[in-house]
Amino acid sequence: MSADISLTNLEKLINHWRLSKPSTGEESTLSPEVNALASVYAQMIYERRHALPISALPPFVRQLIEEWMARQEAMPSQAIK
Repeated sequence: MSADISLTNLEKLINHWRLSKPSTGEESTLSPEVNALASVYAQMIYERRHALPISALPPFVRQLIEEWMARQEAMPSQAIK
């Protein structure tokens, strides 16, 4: 796994989990996965960061990234470039 996650790849990751775990209820509540990733995304936007070290992220977010990366490796045509 790379040492950093870029803002662009975080957006792809959020979209992946939004499709896998869509919002629920009348309030369109975000899934825990999307909520955790959205918090990181908001932090990056607020701090004007283009990338963050994966090692600095909460364990749950790192796990989501690892799962997504494994799926990307299984589908080479859609892998991160």
